[in-house]
Parts: sequence; structure tokens; C-alpha cells
Amino acid sequence: MSVAFHAEHGTDIPCARLAQYQQVRQHSEALIAPLSAEDCALQAAAFVSPAKWHLAHTTWFFETFILLPHVPGYQAYKTEYQHLFNSYYNGIGKQFARPKRHLLSRPSLQDILDYRHAIDDAIMRLLQDSEEWDELVVLGLNHEQQHQELLLMDLKYCFFQNPLFPVFGNSKIDAPAQLLIHEGYENFAGGLFEIGAQGSGFHFDNETPRHQIFLKNFQLARSLVSNEMYLAFIEDGGYEQAMLWLSDGWVWRQSENVTHPLYWVKQADQWFEYSLQGLKPLNKKQAVSHVSFYEAHAFAQWCGTRLPTEAEWEVAAHQTLYGPHQTTLAHMFDHNWQWTQSAYQPYPGFKTPQGAVGEYNGKFMCNQMVLRGGCDLTPEKHSRMTYRNFFYPQDQWVKTGIRLAKDLGE
Repeated sequence: MSVAFHAEHGTDIPCARLAQYQQVRQHSEALIAPLSAEDCALQAAAFVSPAKWHLAHTTWFFETFILLPHVPGYQAYKTEYQHLFNSYYNGIGKQFARPKRHLLSRPSLQDILDYRHAIDDAIMRLLQDSEEWDELVVLGLNHEQQHQELLLMDLKYCFFQNPLFPVFGNSKIDAPAQLLIHEGYENFAGGLFEIGAQGSGFHFDNETPRHQIFLKNFQLARSLVSNEMYLAFIEDGGYEQAMLWLSDGWVWRQSENVTHPLYWVKQADQWFEYSLQGLKPLNKKQAVSHVSFYEAHAFAQWCGTRLPTEAEWEVAAHQTLYGPHQTTLAHMFDHNWQWTQSAYQPYPGFKTPQGAVGEYNGKFMCNQMVLRGGCDLTPEKHSRMTYRNFFYPQDQWVKTGIRLAKDLGE
């Protein structure tokens, strides 16, 4: 499958934004290079999407929010695509039912690639001629980077349903290194802090406004929880001890018969773990991955600890990178997204932007939990200290992990 970037304009156009646009768009197509058309059509559950839908939806975003409203005389590439590839923007119109995306054998993968290339040509002409829509282009690129990560997580879940345990063709993807093990906890003095995004760099609306928050003294584990630590929880009957679990978590654990992280497989009394590199013996020195918030919370209870708040995580990350004292916290932005005990709510003073773009984050601020950091599937330079990821507490298919916290003095 060719992943060449289609462009009428050469890459020598003196425009930094154009270069960034090309890089991000090329990367999406490079991700599917090892895949067949059949691979790109898989949807194993309602909460995941086919790879080719991700490719189409991210293109729909640029066409819908930039080309259609702002380019005089522009006509939709295909009017039916406005319906098929709208995810959840009610302000734009109706959406094709998410659980049925696997039924879209037409348009073909090649049709979707042709769609991408046509929109790329139009956006590049726009970038060459004007900087007026630069802010929307940057939002679209960050949106696409989110979907690059989701594409891989979704594909992993779909591949896992296959008893052949398929191997992804790129040996560098979903192949984490062993943890840097730093024993113990780092101490952080409490006080009044500011959290949230500031400055001119890109950030999503849910990272603002920057605001003050008071924290008590706290401790944060220097390392992520390893497979070895989590295995001890399992062997001690952690999944059978109701007192460790939140009420909703216990109902979920029982109803779904959850007894281990999502991609663990036990064969002949030996644990294996599936990744996009196939099924391999469980590496006890790697970070435990693909655990729900409910599992992370129960594990913390078993340890006599807790999960950090998102404010604690951000303050610790800032001090790790900038001081006032350097810390030994490892893997804050790689390996796994880290669950916090903070509900996904608006920051004080948050206002949803006007128009359909305002549906991007604000309307999801209910019944979800905040995750911080990033994982080894997160595109380079996409993570930052103030990034607020969010998922439902039962979600395991996201590449999530655990960092423990304590009140200082425990």
C-alpha cells in the first residue's frame, strides 16, 4: 500500500505550518502501511473504530471546519461524507451510528485515501496563500494526532480478538522498554499553585483557564506500577476482595468477569501479554498496561495508597522538568497514560467556545476520569504537562497505567 504524500505543491514552500501539516498527515498514512484493507475495516466493539474511519474522519475535520465555511465557492468532496464521517458534532448534522462503522465497506480504503489527498491539496493551497485560518489548522493537526493514537489502540483491541494474535508490521510500535525502577516516593511540599495552560503554545480548551489550587503535602511514586507488582495483587486475590473496590467497580468486575489486565492471557499456568508485536511471555519488569480506573483504584487500595489528583500530577511534572528541585520521577510522559482520582470537570471559569468546535471537549465533562502524561503510542511532541486526557472508568483498551500517591507522612 502506497503512503506517498500526494501534493501538487513541493515541500520547498517556505511555510513552517505547511511542513507541520505534511508531517502529521503523512504519519497517519504511514501507520497503516503494514495493514491490509481488511485490517483497516475492523471494528470489534462499539467503542473502537476502523482504521479507515479514523483516516476519513480526520480529513472530514479539515474539510468541515476550514474548507466548507471559509473558502469561497468550495463544494464538499462528496456530500454523503459529511454524514458518514461526522463523529459527534450535533451542530454540523446527523452522524452515522458509531457501532455500525464496520459496515462501511464502501467507500473503499482507496476511496478514503483519494479523499485525503484531495483535501490535502486544498488545505495546502490555503496555507500557501493565507495565515488567516492557522489556528483551526493547528487544532485539526492536534485532533489528527489524537486519532493516530486511537487508531493504534483500536487496532490492538481488534487484533486481540483474533486467536492468531496478529503482529503489526512496524516493530517499533507498542514495544515498550523496561521500566526505570526508582524505589520509593518523591516528597512534594504543599501550598498554593497555579495549574492549567498559559502562553501562546497550542493547548485544548479544557486545559484552561489557568487557576490557583491549594495542595497539601503529598508523595508521588518515582516509578509506574510494574507487571510484577500487579501480579502480586492478582495472586493475593485482589480481584476477589470486594472491600478494595468502588461499588460501581465491583459491579463492573463481576458483570464483565474481569480477573486481570485486558491483554494478559494465561496458558498452561504461564502468563503472556499481547501487544501489537504479538503474544509474548509476560515481562514482569515492564509497566502494567491496559487497566481500568476501577482496577487502578483497587490496586492502590490494596497497597494502602491512592491515585494522585490531576493537580498533584501536574505540579510534580512541573517540578520534575523545571524545579525548584529536580526529582527522580520516571516515565511521566511515556509508557502509559496515568489515571488520576480527579473527575473530568471544567476548570473554574471555563467557557465552551462558540460554534460546533465548542463540542470538542466541553460536552464530555461528565462521568469520566482524567488521565495525565502520555504513552508510547502518543505522537511525538503531542504531550505536555497541562494535557487533560479523559476516559470512562471502565475503559481498559486505552494504554493506561498506574502511578501511586500518598499524603505526606503516611
